[in-house]
Amino acid sequence: MAVDLVNPNDTHIQKVTHKSTPLEKKAPLVATGVSLILAIIKLTVGLMSGSVALLASAVDSIMDMFVSVFNFLAIRLSDRSPDERFAFGYGKIEALAATLEGLVVMGSGIFIIYESIQKFINKESVTHISLSITVMIFSILTVGALVAFLAHVVKKTNNMVIKADLLHYKTDLYSNSAVLLSLAIIYFTDWYWIDILFGAAIGIYIIKEAYELVKEGAQVLLDVSLPKEEIEKIISIVENDPDITDFHFLKTRFAGKYKFVEIHIVLVPDILLLHAHRIADSVEDKIKEIDTQKKWHIMIHLDPYDDSTMH
Repeated sequence: MAVDLVNPNDTHIQKVTHKSTPLEKKAPLVATGVSLILAIIKLTVGLMSGSVALLASAVDSIMDMFVSVFNFLAIRLSDRSPDERFAFGYGKIEALAATLEGLVVMGSGIFIIYESIQKFINKESVTHISLSITVMIFSILTVGALVAFLAHVVKKTNNMVIKADLLHYKTDLYSNSAVLLSLAIIYFTDWYWIDILFGAAIGIYIIKEAYELVKEGAQVLLDVSLPKEEIEKIISIVENDPDITDFHFLKTRFAGKYKFVEIHIVLVPDILLLHAHRIADSVEDKIKEIDTQKKWHIMIHLDPYDDSTMH
């Protein structure tokens, strides 16, 4: 006796589909607008001053703008309900967006290092220091306000794409502060080599942070299991049910707003179907309590004996 309680094409999945909130959709649009304004200002003043650190920051803001636009589209697409072709939904769109964003940020970090090396070779100086400092102070205040807004959205929604954007703009906040510090040192000391040093340091830091983002997104795309502590809770729920004699083939993964669990549970061979169904429902309800902030897709297969050795 083997019964699949949940079919991926079932209308039940349609009912639990979670739509992005207006706040989730608004966040990347706000980020796009901020990045566009900062990119224009930084690029203009960076070309005037010749500061590689400021130009690097301008390039990063341009990247930010395009990435935020992509994030907005990713969030809209991930809202689509599961359909015949994509029965498990579009949750991995968020992970794909986060991975691509990390790669873009990593590319901007490499570009910054390249520009620093070029400036060192050509021994270029920096001009318009006072204006550049003013621009960076404005940038820090603006990005700081954006980071606070995105942190608020992440706290409310736990959206992976917006979480990636938050990390991205936190990186910008640190790099902008480093640029401001380098400009201040140049202003008071005329040590123009500081601009090159800070530019390279910012590039290395950005690459490091981007790597973590790419790693997290890639793990989701490759169907990494749920955290160890959550798997242990699922096992505990099954083992503590007196009607379940054994279990096997436990598989877990997550994508966007959804967590997926597949498991075979072993019941006595002559159990009534109604009773078996209630046992499975009870297990499913308890698993969902592990994380009430996420939507769960749980497939429980009923076996009269352990058939794991037959596969």
